[in-house]
Amino acid sequence: MPEKNIVEDVIDDLVDNFTERVQKNKHTSFFEQEDSVSSHFNRLFGRQEPIHRVLGGGKSADVLLWRNKKISASFLMGATAIWVLFEWINFHFLSLVCYALLLGMIAQFVWCNASGFLNRSQSRVPRLVLPKDFFAEVGVAIGTEVNRGLLFLQDLACKGNMKQFLMAVIGLWVAAMVGSCCNFLTVLYIGFVGAHTMPVLYERYEDEVDGFMDSLIMKFHSHYKKLDSGLLSRFPSGKFGLKKRD
Repeated sequence: MPEKNIVEDVIDDLVDNFTERVQKNKHTSFFEQEDSVSSHFNRLFGRQEPIHRVLGGGKSADVLLWRNKKISASFLMGATAIWVLFEWINFHFLSLVCYALLLGMIAQFVWCNASGFLNRSQSRVPRLVLPKDFFAEVGVAIGTEVNRGLLFLQDLACKGNMKQFLMAVIGLWVAAMVGSCCNFLTVLYIGFVGAHTMPVLYERYEDEVDGFMDSLIMKFHSHYKKLDSGLLSRFPSGKFGLKKRD
């Protein structure tokens, strides 16, 4: 059946496209390549603004794009240390909290009593107090994102078309497979590392990535048309959904 050869055709086209682009890059200069690439493909996800502005344009974008290498490296090293501490050393979260509180109490005890031993006036110990609105804002932000995700999935199930529904099902299935191979902390760490490496790499190789993704999307659309004409056309066209009951 022609549907069985679609995956093989996609892989072959990707390999041929990649080798063709590499051979073209060897015979063209950098400035010629930049002009030709910029005029023949669209930006990734239809982007019209610089990547720094897309990421927010603030301090978070500076961290993700490594504008300040010390701060970005410290964030990445801190996340790596936490992941190694819990994943490799098998340190427990409760033990970490207790040790942190213990060290904090010892530091404050020494601070309060060191002035008496040194015959100095007692200095004021700094207190760590979290603002009252901090937890409320975090809870509201998390609840808003969760509700947005649930609403998006429900709209796909009840009002979306077959293409969007199948893409969501495949995405959830891939996420389930990844979750079965590693725990939730590892998934968060992989996402954190990807967020701190992929934007800066994309900014550096922007034209190459956009050109490759544009050709990849065109290949995907062509093979999807073949799949739609052979298999998906058997399903009812248009939007599908459940009728509301009174």
